[in-house]
Amino acid sequence: MKFCILLIFFPLQLIAQSFSNHEISQWENQAKNVTIIRDVWGIPHIYGKTDADAVFGLLYAQCEDDFKRVELNYIEKLGRLAEVKGEKELYNDLLIRLIIDSADAVTDYKKSPLWLQKLMNSFADGINYYLYKHPSVKPALLHRFKPWYTLLWTDGSIGAISTGGITAEEVKLFYSGSTLQKRVIKKEKDLVGSNGFAFAPSITASGKSILYINPHVTFYFRPEVHMVSEEGLNVYGAVTWGQFFIYQGFNEKCGWMHTSSSVDVADLYAEKINKFKNRWQYLYNGKSKPVLEKEIKLNYLTEGNTHTISKTIITFSTHHGPVMAQKDGRWLALKANNRSLNGLIQSWQRTKAKSFADYKKTMELRSNTSNNTVYADSEGNIAYWHGNFIPKRNIKFNWSRPVDGSISATEWQGLHKIDETVHLYNPANGWLQNCNSTPFTVAGNNSPKKENYPFYMAPDGENFRGINAVRVLSNERSYTLDKVIHAGYNTYMAAFDKLIPALVKAFEKTQVLNDTIFPGLKEPVNILKNWDKHAAISSVATTLAVEWGTQLLPKLVESGSADEYGFLDQVMRTEQFINSAQPYDLLQPLELAVNDLKNKFGTWNVPWGDINRFQRITADIDQKYNDNAPSFPVSFTSATWGMLPSYSASYFPQTKKRYGINGNSFICAVEFGTKIKAKSLLAGGQRGDTASVHFNDQGEMYAKGQFKEVLFYKEDVLKHVERQYHPGE
Repeated sequence: MKFCILLIFFPLQLIAQSFSNHEISQWENQAKNVTIIRDVWGIPHIYGKTDADAVFGLLYAQCEDDFKRVELNYIEKLGRLAEVKGEKELYNDLLIRLIIDSADAVTDYKKSPLWLQKLMNSFADGINYYLYKHPSVKPALLHRFKPWYTLLWTDGSIGAISTGGITAEEVKLFYSGSTLQKRVIKKEKDLVGSNGFAFAPSITASGKSILYINPHVTFYFRPEVHMVSEEGLNVYGAVTWGQFFIYQGFNEKCGWMHTSSSVDVADLYAEKINKFKNRWQYLYNGKSKPVLEKEIKLNYLTEGNTHTISKTIITFSTHHGPVMAQKDGRWLALKANNRSLNGLIQSWQRTKAKSFADYKKTMELRSNTSNNTVYADSEGNIAYWHGNFIPKRNIKFNWSRPVDGSISATEWQGLHKIDETVHLYNPANGWLQNCNSTPFTVAGNNSPKKENYPFYMAPDGENFRGINAVRVLSNERSYTLDKVIHAGYNTYMAAFDKLIPALVKAFEKTQVLNDTIFPGLKEPVNILKNWDKHAAISSVATTLAVEWGTQLLPKLVESGSADEYGFLDQVMRTEQFINSAQPYDLLQPLELAVNDLKNKFGTWNVPWGDINRFQRITADIDQKYNDNAPSFPVSFTSATWGMLPSYSASYFPQTKKRYGINGNSFICAVEFGTKIKAKSLLAGGQRGDTASVHFNDQGEMYAKGQFKEVLFYKEDVLKHVERQYHPGE
């Protein structure tokens, strides 16, 4: 195999592109149609005459709050990270460029309906007007945003790409001329995610439906916003930086929460490759077809940041899609849907849905590739859809692994209709939950039945959050907003229901055998044995459990068959580990955890809140932490252990304490009715500027789980105005 690599050196010059007088005049006129009201929390409430005006104001406000995050999301989706972060990102860029073609996005923009073009134009105009009005802001790379950038996404989340398990490292191995020997993992999903709950009028105190919105993402990944127009738009919620529609939120009639889905939406095809007359070919239905070749030019910043280097790589594709890797002598081509025009249309139209019927129509577009949806509305409906874009396949094949690309029997057979997918409307128990877990426990005993669906449609296994959610939600029959929030903040760690008895049994076995290998574990094991499994700031048991669990985690992840759908069942893998574990496998990680605590703090007897902290001290996207700087104690733990309010924290080379990096971000409970009632909370604060009062004004509230009132109606917003202005003022 030969690869063409062209190296071109050119000086590093980032020169801002000037804007024309016509453009500036046009932006200034549009800005007059937009009013931004910042409330006392810095939340932007954008009021526009048209939907396009609201989009213009939204993007201007997003740039005010954190332009760096807006820009970085598009640098990543354009496959240009290496131009600002260096050669280490080169094959991440290649992966993106293989699966997302900018030329296709431009084509879709040109053929999109006029109403959507207006929104996309306003997206670009809002950002460009911000750059014009703020010449001191120096973009890292993108000095002019273009309308078609909005079509580099499929359904709303920057990380929502489907690669069939192929990683950038595997792409690098293939396109640098190496051979991929290790197993290809279909979907190695991590153990965190998001929670969504819906409550029917039959189990609420007010007789109105309630929705609980609880995404678990990297902190500061989404801001809180409100968009209103005179064309019927009035929507509140969280928006991914740089997008013009609210991703998780509600309008006056409908609300939606997206949880990450493991529905199989992408497949790898093992292609039979040969070379004829110096051209690559692949076999399909007994005939040879030419492999398509395409040059992709990538730039990367040199280590000294003095100039960039251009590298051109010849890439390959078959009718299934881009070739991503090689295994056992066969090339692996990816079939997926990583960007689409309908995905953008669907994302916008759901923000304006006015009824259950409206919302179901948006679902019929079947372009959401990465999400499950938990739904509630003012009519009293609650609903759940497991996935949305789901290809039909021949169930004779194992779709968790690469399938034979040389036969037509493995081709997709269109998409499943919505009524064929796993879904549930208005269950008799009155509640719905999804925690990135199986849909077959979404409503307890009233859930859909697994045997009624193809296995690729819902490969998601159970996790401990799902188990905990079913347990918690079954205990109340008169929910209020506060009770919903209380349920969502349940601190029980269900994973330790299985792990701690196994630990105790292992320790007692060593004592019976007079084993003195672990003499220092008697008291720690006894503390865990008598613990109620609720996390708390003052709890030493929480510290021991999490530190021990962290040491165990690699073994828990490795158990089971990693290239099967079964990998996705966290509970099954944990049980498999416990059933096969020897006493040493359980006790040695606890000993390591105890010794680590002693080395750091002089004792293992450390309350959880002393080491588990929330801190926000820098505006850098890559956060920094300092034990000597102010921080808040946090009782929450990672969702891995079954706790509903997720708080994933890590130690850093320069710290002895753990600092949160991922988990609860934007959290909101909303009650529908004659008028919306809602409460929300944001990690840290709205602004990315350390000088702003809103940089960390919700930090202590976040650490304690204390919510603020959502200001949805303009008369309420006007009672809590911090600043009112037009873009550009």
